[in-house]
Amino acid sequence: MIQINEIMEILPHGYPFLLVDRIVELEKGKRIVGIKNVTINEPFFQGHFPGQPIMPGVLIVEAMAQTAGLLASQSIPRASRKNAIYFMAIDKVRFRRPIYPGDQIRMEMVISKQRKSVWGFAGKAYVDGQLAVEAEMMAMLGGKG
Repeated sequence: MIQINEIMEILPHGYPFLLVDRIVELEKGKRIVGIKNVTINEPFFQGHFPGQPIMPGVLIVEAMAQTAGLLASQSIPRASRKNAIYFMAIDKVRFRRPIYPGDQIRMEMVISKQRKSVWGFAGKAYVDGQLAVEAEMMAMLGGKG
């Protein structure tokens, strides 16, 4: 539905910090499903952990936040899309299984609340249908990015 070239136009992140490869489902104002393909070529695997590569949990949560940011961006009027979306809070994060090179993460995010410029999201990340991470987070639509 949204390919990498368009994602790079929407999100301010660049390599190596862009952590969403594709959006496969989108219901504006409601929910989004994003994909992250995890490869051994990711720069963080050099140090996390040599000989036993595991994707850092904080980067999985960042990938979920970027997916939520795409949902927020696509749910607001086009004229407001030039405004930056800032990550504000994270809560109730639970890591259920490690994520390894070769895994594909399916991030399912829903809008849990929205008041003026503050958005709440709830999300889950899956690998092969197994829950890997769940979290709640908040973001704010800010000034021009």
